[in-house]
Amino acid sequence: MSEQNTRSKTINKTNDLELLYTILCDDVRLEVGNKLSLMGVFQNIAVEQLPVSLIKFAVVNQWRGRGVHLSEVRILSPDRGRAIAVSQPTRFEVTPGGYAGNISFFVNVTFNEPGRYWVQTLIDSNLFDEQPLSVMRANAGGDAIEDTSETVN
Repeated sequence: MSEQNTRSKTINKTNDLELLYTILCDDVRLEVGNKLSLMGVFQNIAVEQLPVSLIKFAVVNQWRGRGVHLSEVRILSPDRGRAIAVSQPTRFEVTPGGYAGNISFFVNVTFNEPGRYWVQTLIDSNLFDEQPLSVMRANAGGDAIEDTSETVN
């Protein structure tokens, strides 16, 4: 198992809390019956030119476990040197044996350069999980042009 996979397995679970999934999407709506509708689910961003600003997007986390926790989500630049967006800390509670969803909305986030950005989830001010978000240029036909300047194992 690679170092990245091992690290992911060790940081996304504690004795009281487990992150089941993280989804990136354009918007989230609460429907009748307390159901979530996710619009524009994505795992990377391909655009004709950079910089690009996303008017709105959301990070949806689903939790299992128990306890009251404080969640924050931040988007880091490809070099991890700066946060380009940080959510407000949000309190959520998971009843014993239950589940809880936590949604962080971001508005007017600008990606200045191509590369692998990092979506980090912090729980109680500690790094809990991180997911890559690739931002790349696409040619006029819509095909992504990968930026291979950074290699991650």
